[in-house]
Amino acid sequence: MRFEAITWERMAGALAAYVDGLRPGDGGPWLKVGIDGPPAAPGADLAGRLGEALRVRGRSVAVVATEGFLRPASLRFEYGKEDPDTYYSGWFDTGALWREVFAPLEPGGTGRILPDLWDPAADRATRTPYTELPPGGVLVLHGPFLLGHWFPFDLTAHLSLTPAALARRTEHPWTLPAFARYDTETTPATTADILIRADDSSHPAWSGLPG
Repeated sequence: MRFEAITWERMAGALAAYVDGLRPGDGGPWLKVGIDGPPAAPGADLAGRLGEALRVRGRSVAVVATEGFLRPASLRFEYGKEDPDTYYSGWFDTGALWREVFAPLEPGGTGRILPDLWDPAADRATRTPYTELPPGGVLVLHGPFLLGHWFPFDLTAHLSLTPAALARRTEHPWTLPAFARYDTETTPATTADILIRADDSSHPAWSGLPG
């Protein structure tokens, strides 16, 4: 696979132009984009840039982070606060993501999505009101482990770090085995439509847009 050096700004603009020309794969009126990558990668920043670039093109956008859909602490820490297997498969409430984010954007859906559900610091519901994404709008969901749940994305990008870069930039080293397991079981580097190398966050490179 060949990679091209690119700035984050140019990447967001190119992604926005590409997304603007897509049609939803499920036949509904909403597009769904996934920005996958560990917290050590600048996925949140790329998702925000993409959202702004799409808004400039006149598209309504909802940028949603999976960290807003954590499970309660009693479930996340059932096997201790540093269990990588639970982090991999039990921290994020994928059922709530399906129910509150993806289901309303199915053909015939209401378009009313919940931007976040759980505040991990307070360990309680956020009470954030629902927001309506009008027909023609774009969901941009970002976070780790997105590619193993059959989420109905129309486009996916994976931000990749070498093991050394990931270890150096990860705030909680105990989570590293979870990312190794994800790479082995889900192979995001080949599953995603676009692969982005983010070892040097100031100088990314990518595989380019899907042909």
